[in-house]
Amino acid sequence: MMRSLWTAASGMKSQQTNLDTISNNLANINTTGYKKETTRFQSLLYQTIQDQTTDTNGQLKPVGAQVGLGVKVAAIVSQFQQGNMTPTDGEFDFAVQGDGFFMIQMPDGSTNYTRNGHFSMSVNPSGGYTLTTSEGYSVLDSSGNEITFDEDVDVTKLFFDNYGNIGYIGADGNPAPLGIRIGLAQFNNPPGLAKTGDSYFAVTDASGQPRIEGEDEALTVSIIKHKYLEASSVQAVDEMVDMIVAQRAYEMNSKAIIASDEMLQQANNLRS
Repeated sequence: MMRSLWTAASGMKSQQTNLDTISNNLANINTTGYKKETTRFQSLLYQTIQDQTTDTNGQLKPVGAQVGLGVKVAAIVSQFQQGNMTPTDGEFDFAVQGDGFFMIQMPDGSTNYTRNGHFSMSVNPSGGYTLTTSEGYSVLDSSGNEITFDEDVDVTKLFFDNYGNIGYIGADGNPAPLGIRIGLAQFNNPPGLAKTGDSYFAVTDASGQPRIEGEDEALTVSIIKHKYLEASSVQAVDEMVDMIVAQRAYEMNSKAIIASDEMLQQANNLRS
């Protein structure tokens, strides 16, 4: 009898985590570059009540008897499907169409990765300009260096092609390449990336090391769309349906606990 209590409790606990994940998806429905997360479940250990035995005629029974002990959350996986492209008026807004991630230098010197291409041109300590995120972190080029410009460069005349190459529109109105390319990295297993907050991801053993576009010839090069941002991949209708399913599963597990409690109460009230 107690087995059913703990089994149902594991179901309620897992569905609560599922609901937390769905709530996080809905909260980030307008977050640039956000990727939908899904909860994956696994069954817990099974308790063997009876091994394969023989019947009264000595014939082997086809199956034994095992009782499951509930469920657990196996993983919360990000789904890296392409989000919709949203046009903007931002001079330094970029959206990735493909599998690439922007490379960002964090304050501690490490490199994080993001799909949020809402960038700005900030004045650096030398008086020049640096392409940064909204938090002020430097955007890196394909060589892993900060994307900077001298103070005499008119950043309003910069030109960006579909592969992140940066040029400068001269007095003759023609763009001249500067030899700078916005860096993009891909991973063999993007769901293995660790989420560090603020739409940033960090490398882990599960994700594998970054593969730089333009250096790794085996990669399909992503398109960088200027004056666009990638919308969240969350669909409100799907999340609401998943929320109802999680709520019903939670409710059914709670009723199993109530039923087990009532049966225990009846057993305690038995008189010899």
